[in-house]
Amino acid sequence: MAIDWKGVFPALTTKFSPKDELDLKLFGKNLDFQLASGVDGIILGGSLGEASVLSIEEKEQLVKFAVDSVAGKVPVVLNIAEGSTKEALQQAAYAKAWGAQGLMILPPMRYSADHRETVTYFKTVAESTDLPIMIYNNPVDYKTEVTLNMFDELIECPNIQAVKESTRDVSNVTRLFNRFGTRLKVFCGVDTLAMEELLMGADGWVAGLVCAFPAETVAVYRLVAAGRVEEALAIYRWFLPVLELDIHAKLVQYIKLAEVQTGIGSEYVLAPRLPLEGQERERILKVIGACVASRPALPDYLSIRPEKTFA
Repeated sequence: MAIDWKGVFPALTTKFSPKDELDLKLFGKNLDFQLASGVDGIILGGSLGEASVLSIEEKEQLVKFAVDSVAGKVPVVLNIAEGSTKEALQQAAYAKAWGAQGLMILPPMRYSADHRETVTYFKTVAESTDLPIMIYNNPVDYKTEVTLNMFDELIECPNIQAVKESTRDVSNVTRLFNRFGTRLKVFCGVDTLAMEELLMGADGWVAGLVCAFPAETVAVYRLVAAGRVEEALAIYRWFLPVLELDIHAKLVQYIKLAEVQTGIGSEYVLAPRLPLEGQERERILKVIGACVASRPALPDYLSIRPEKTFA
């Protein structure tokens, strides 16, 4: 499946049972809500998906279940976040074998690679597969920036097609378009900057709070794409207090708690993460509860053809 890199791609949480086992039934429930709400693709095994503590067997189960469940309606993308090129190559091969239609790749983990090493890493993985690739650029959390000069070399690989832009510098969207035109599809990767980057021409949104609020997330994207900015802005202003849960070290626990409050998830996480408790839990519940209690009525956003009008 070729990927049409545009729209809302949720970075899905991984659902677990109290016994630290995959809860595929609950994952399937959330996935059904995502599809019914109009998402355009799904991403598995990202930071939000707790990939660093998933076994190979669990990743295989998750990918195969998702591929079967979506039945070709949207592409399934697997994230690669590895410390060695050897393991990244193995993950890319597994993704293909398991039926994933694309990859999202972070720079090498646990080592601050320089320009040459970072480019070599990405190109080595890209040249090993025919799967379409999104580069995840998040120097704030992962300390390695994928620069424009690096992308000059990376676009030599035709299957490097998109970038998850998480530098938290909105103007980087314009820099990417100025340098590469439409060669790279640009996705906002930070929930609190999503509408701003969509208005600057971003092609899509790799979203986090979509896990709990899929309809509102897709509505913002489609309304902006249709030029209905005032309607989108009203939803986005309501949304911002919970979107800010995406930019915290405990985003996994925070977003999973939001999923509980909207009826499509659980709080279970894998150690060393622990569920929230005490005053912290009450504080986050208050933020989520205020948004749930005031959820806006949405227009018929599913009838909107998501043709981008800002570029």
